[in-house]
Amino acid sequence: MERSLIDAGPLIALFDKDDKYHKSIKEFLATYNGRLFTSWAVITEAMYMLDFDIRAQVDLLNWIQRDALEIPVISKLYIPKIIEVSKKYSDVPMDFADATLMVISEMESIGNIITIDSDFNISRDSQKKALKNIFI
Repeated sequence: MERSLIDAGPLIALFDKDDKYHKSIKEFLATYNGRLFTSWAVITEAMYMLDFDIRAQVDLLNWIQRDALEIPVISKLYIPKIIEVSKKYSDVPMDFADATLMVISEMESIGNIITIDSDFNISRDSQKKALKNIFI
């Protein structure tokens, strides 16, 4: 079974009917055959961006509750890796949520990402591999 990371942008689009990616992410996920992985930092970012509509926020939480996402625990042992990634990519938009996805990609050996951000085209894991964006 395929395993992919999912970033905040597609999560926001999935639950915001006015988002320009809403239709395309719904269609993509309807045909995606695999497990989605993300972090609590990404979910927090998505919830913040959906704060204009409590129903959208609740829909996201209900979706998570229905086991739509795997959310690996990132212990404090991974803070040095998050700091390393954040410093390494400080010249491009690499926020905390993005750094947690890079950590999960290595923890879980996941090479795919579902994102609307081009920033992940630049990022590399410790083996110098870029994540492959399978959405756009």
